[in-house]
Amino acid sequence: MKKLFFLLATTGLLAGCAGGKSPVGLALISNVKGPISATDHTVTSKKGASCAHNLLGIVASGDASIDSAKKKAGITKVSSVDYKTTGIFPFYGKTCVNVKGE
Repeated sequence: MKKLFFLLATTGLLAGCAGGKSPVGLALISNVKGPISATDHTVTSKKGASCAHNLLGIVASGDASIDSAKKKAGITKVSSVDYKTTGIFPFYGKTCVNVKGE
């Protein structure tokens, strides 16, 4: 009974731990990229990135918004938006949104 309780408690604690967006699901070690959107605008003279971090599912911070990435690079016309997620589950996760445009 004690082993079952320990297993359930551990699973419950890890369920909200550091993770991020991934096209293939969460893994013990992640380093994946994926698409968010694309437009017909083909000029990509500028690139902007914006990131958010998660530590142990306890502390999450950052602004991984498209708007933030656009502002950092001075982009007014978006060509494409992608993301990159890196991390070591369940300890640390980082997701960055990458915007290209002019």
